[in-house]
Amino acid sequence: MDIMEKLAILSSAAKYDASCSSSGSKRKNLNSGIGNASTCGVCHSFTPDGRCISLLKILLTNYCIYDCSYCINRSSNDVSRAAFTPYEIAELTINFYKRNYIEGLFLSSAIFKSPSYTMELLVKTLKLLRIEYKFNGYIHVKAIPGAEESLIKEAGAYADRISVNIELPSSSSLKLLAPQKKKDNILKPMKLIKNGILEHDENKFKFKSAPLFAPGGQSTQLIVGASPESDFNILSLTENLYKTFKLRRVYYSGYVPVNTSNVLPNVFSPPLLREHRLYQGDWLIRLYGFKAKELLNEDNPNFDIKLDPKTNWALNNLDSFPIEINKASYETLIRIPGIGFTSARRIILTRKVHYLSFEDIKKLGVVIKRAKYFITCKGKYFGDSVFEPLYIRNKLENKKLVENVNIQQLSFFSNLPSSPMNFIKTDLNSRLHGDL
Repeated sequence: MDIMEKLAILSSAAKYDASCSSSGSKRKNLNSGIGNASTCGVCHSFTPDGRCISLLKILLTNYCIYDCSYCINRSSNDVSRAAFTPYEIAELTINFYKRNYIEGLFLSSAIFKSPSYTMELLVKTLKLLRIEYKFNGYIHVKAIPGAEESLIKEAGAYADRISVNIELPSSSSLKLLAPQKKKDNILKPMKLIKNGILEHDENKFKFKSAPLFAPGGQSTQLIVGASPESDFNILSLTENLYKTFKLRRVYYSGYVPVNTSNVLPNVFSPPLLREHRLYQGDWLIRLYGFKAKELLNEDNPNFDIKLDPKTNWALNNLDSFPIEINKASYETLIRIPGIGFTSARRIILTRKVHYLSFEDIKKLGVVIKRAKYFITCKGKYFGDSVFEPLYIRNKLENKKLVENVNIQQLSFFSNLPSSPMNFIKTDLNSRLHGDL
């Protein structure tokens, strides 16, 4: 099969994995190689649904021994199949990088033959790029659940970020939709990666040049909407994952209905707005100090589609508001809807020399259209409604949101001119002749 045909198949098959973004890796350019991820990780371009397209995002192969109900690459699906060799992936990465089409590599794979065999091929690709091609740019690789521990550790030594996808939020859903996968096989490598990162963090203070281990940390992905778990279940799991495995990020991927089955929900488009609300809730947990049980509970297990999670939380706890803007602590300020880190810091600094009025906070970056219902300035309330949850909610819900928007991830090649692609195709075929 022509390498460009493989690329079309395996880049398309990889688009359902959402967990690729800049990691803040500290890997520097060494040994006169090419690429440098030490300054800002990966330069991004995003599609309208938030997915990164600045990486060469491909699968090693989409041949799979598993038959997961929700997956396009399940063994029972009649889809075009292809497989790269480690050498082909290395050549593609270097050629695209030199032409400034990409800033790094996001490499995943279906399970080919066995988890350990697949992981061995992924590690071979990493070693080929790092050692033979001297590529020091960003690489994110997926660890394969069930693979040998030694292979996971070796991958961490060469990758900037390594991740293990949980995909389904509960053991019952995993048993129903992906019975060949085991919870312990997924959590074991996550623990192994966490320990490797902690060991590296300790060694860098003891030794002048400690070997790197996944300097960009680890992440995972949860599929939203393929199984019946509520937002509260998902967010509680997320909170526990951050505590237990020290994850850098948890990514959420709205379920894309690519298969039909009696165990799958009958939906026609991915729940992108629900996915967005989960990202907002995740942000509040990671950076704003909220707990999952503050944002949601068993009685209200799902986020309000019409309101962002912080505003919804404020309305459910209106007895704590309004807050006097001139007296509140920093920790209290960032919990007010419409006030973020930057505007909270500006308020703290400015009020040291000036008693803030409503007009003043407008100039400090506060989103007044939300914040005005939850604050007072110099003891005066400026909300244009009665201070009751229902009245405020009606005001804030005035802007209608659309749940199902026809958004598609951009193809890696969609906007490239034809001449460079023809050049690449000719160049790669000539260089790879005999190895395809």
